[in-house]
Amino acid sequence: MSPAVRNLALTAHVTSSVGWLGAVVVFLVLAVVGLTSADALLVRTMYLAMDVTGWYVIVPLCLAALATGIVQSLITRWGLVRHYWVLFKLVLTVVATGLLLLHTRVISHMAQVAARGPLSGGTDAKMRVQLVVDAGAALVVLLTATALAVYKPRGMTRFARRRDAASSSRRS
Repeated sequence: MSPAVRNLALTAHVTSSVGWLGAVVVFLVLAVVGLTSADALLVRTMYLAMDVTGWYVIVPLCLAALATGIVQSLITRWGLVRHYWVLFKLVLTVVATGLLLLHTRVISHMAQVAARGPLSGGTDAKMRVQLVVDAGAALVVLLTATALAVYKPRGMTRFARRRDAASSSRRS
């Protein structure tokens, strides 16, 4: 693969990953304001904005980060299952993507409730707290994935060590 293509793939991955992280920060702010504000109209607006942000920004960036991360790992020396940090980052991203797609139901429900009128207590209050907690957890996961990408802790998987050993013995 040419350096230009590798750089393009890396740029796409970094851009989508940073975009996903930034969108989650915005979502967290919207969720906190939606939970804590006394202004009923502002609260309703926050949940409508969260629905749009979730479906049209976070989900596409999440899927793009996952896809470009897989491509990036396959076209570089890091490999998809060669190093523990890449494997752990892949698992984090796949789990985060799955949870995000499940979480969109709560977001859409709260947006529908907000579109109908002022929010009430009970289930709505629990869901409002859940949105803040889930967004905070997503932020921690994304920051962990970022740290793994920056620090690249050492350690090759058993699969990679066996493959390298087999490759070395064939060359001998």
